[in-house]
Amino acid sequence: MFLSLLRTFSTILVLFSLAPLAGLTAFERTLPMQKFRPDKKADKWTDKQLKKMSVDEKIGQLVHIGINAQFLSQDSGEYKELKRQIVENKVGGIIVFVGDVYSTVHLVNRMQAEAKIPLLISGDFETGVAMRFTEAVNFPWNMAIAATGNPEFARRQGAIVGRESRATGVQQVFAPVVDVNNNADNPVINVRSYGENAEDVARFGIAFTEGLQGENVLATAKHFPGHGDTAVDSHRGLPVIDFSRDRLEKTEFSPFRALINAGVGSVMISHISMPQLDNTKVEPLKQSIKAAYAESEVITEGTTMPATLSPNIVTNIVRKEMNFDGLIVTDAMDMSGLTLYFNQEEAAVRAVLAGNDVLLKPANADAAIRGLREAVKTGRITEARLDESVRKILAWKHKLGLSERKITSLDAIDTQVSNAATLQLSEEIAQNAITLVKKQENAVPVKNGARTVVLCITNGEDRNYVGNSFVARLRQNGMRVERIVIDERATDKEIADAIAKAKAAETVIAGLYGRVRSGAKNSIGLPVSGEKVLRETLAANPQTVSVAFGNPYLLRGFPEIKTYVVAYGDMPSLQRASADAITGKIEFKGKLPITVGDYPRGTGLSAATK
Repeated sequence: MFLSLLRTFSTILVLFSLAPLAGLTAFERTLPMQKFRPDKKADKWTDKQLKKMSVDEKIGQLVHIGINAQFLSQDSGEYKELKRQIVENKVGGIIVFVGDVYSTVHLVNRMQAEAKIPLLISGDFETGVAMRFTEAVNFPWNMAIAATGNPEFARRQGAIVGRESRATGVQQVFAPVVDVNNNADNPVINVRSYGENAEDVARFGIAFTEGLQGENVLATAKHFPGHGDTAVDSHRGLPVIDFSRDRLEKTEFSPFRALINAGVGSVMISHISMPQLDNTKVEPLKQSIKAAYAESEVITEGTTMPATLSPNIVTNIVRKEMNFDGLIVTDAMDMSGLTLYFNQEEAAVRAVLAGNDVLLKPANADAAIRGLREAVKTGRITEARLDESVRKILAWKHKLGLSERKITSLDAIDTQVSNAATLQLSEEIAQNAITLVKKQENAVPVKNGARTVVLCITNGEDRNYVGNSFVARLRQNGMRVERIVIDERATDKEIADAIAKAKAAETVIAGLYGRVRSGAKNSIGLPVSGEKVLRETLAANPQTVSVAFGNPYLLRGFPEIKTYVVAYGDMPSLQRASADAITGKIEFKGKLPITVGDYPRGTGLSAATK
């Protein structure tokens, strides 16, 4: 009983931290906030390790490399190169990207065995471990969770992500995304955000953090100073946000301040130019590193120092003004928002001088380390500054249990990852998130047994399987369905056939798979071929039901849509829930966390609404 009351009280305390923090009340300043931080035992272990470390070992701790795990023979060049980074460069951590669960854990275990100091393992698990691990169960995107109106879903998700991270040997999760998505044309955040309202974003972000860190996994609020009001993807170029400090405080900064007050352990800094915070001009390099994320967008007008390299933003604002004493991590340093303007040697040095602790995924780890070594040798970076970050990194490694166990058992993975609890929560969130924004009379529920064409219009390379979960559930619910796929490779004949079949069908459902695709040129939009098919179908059949399986803002470009459903993502759980709602098996329960054209935040109809 006491523990239950204590949890309830702590939740209340957390909620009080949500005021936009140019102005906490005197009462709110006195509230004790739960902190997730290394303890005295961690400090003692850190002191002992630090005394034994060389300068090269200290430098290595700051650099964390990325892997896409697969089977690697120990005789292969790839394996030997990875081992060299651990043994010779003495890197301090690994961020895991796409791979099979067992291959990833096995490979990381091999590298942990080679590491003199345990490696900090991290992952971008915004939707759970399935965001990186194949065959695992994905949670819906943050915007879908916010559409439920219930932060408890975020807290439960955080707890499960924490347990699954632990089971796969990951100690730091780069989530939650607490960018306020108030730009409908944002090509990289979109449904990854909890929405356009700063207080709601903070409320859900704190709940997720509480769940995750309750499992002794380090949460990371990202992407400071705020990536929500950009029309440029920082994977492809350097976004410029030229807003006043007052505007930034009320919107962009507010969720970060709230999470810092609530005890989040880490903050990620993004490659964003904010001239009113740091007006140091930057120019593109004459010869930059080849882009890691498709083709780049070289921006020259108004570009100033990226936040990741700005002492004013990282040290003065995050460290001093926001009083953040946790771990500060750069966004991936191979992103074009950085590599177009700085080589890796200089970027690494500037990132450390700015106040970052971890340099994540350099485009060239050797170059980054070489730059840091030279800077320490010449005194540009003092050893005291080096020790400051190394001390934090080591203390977190102890806090997260790496000093006692760095090898992850493979035995329990298939009981902990994607088990019944994960699947159940994913389905429950989806069933409460599907949002009916606009409705033509009698369009939903769709007629049972009607001859139905489902147009799956996709911006991805998934024509062989896009919409499968949606179509399968429609059929299970009694619909006679023909699936037609249109993507950018669609031929003139395929386009003409799709239009003809849609016009002849009794019922048409347009599945709009225009999804956020980081680093992709066609992120969040539909292909031209898909737009043509959709417009002609809508003109011929106004009863067409359009479902946004991703970008919820697509309605702005198609005002002729009469019935519009938002699913906020293409996760199987969201596709199944959409099919159930459209066929009347469940109610539409979601509410928009954003404004979509003429439809304000909070919009959400029921099928019975006239």
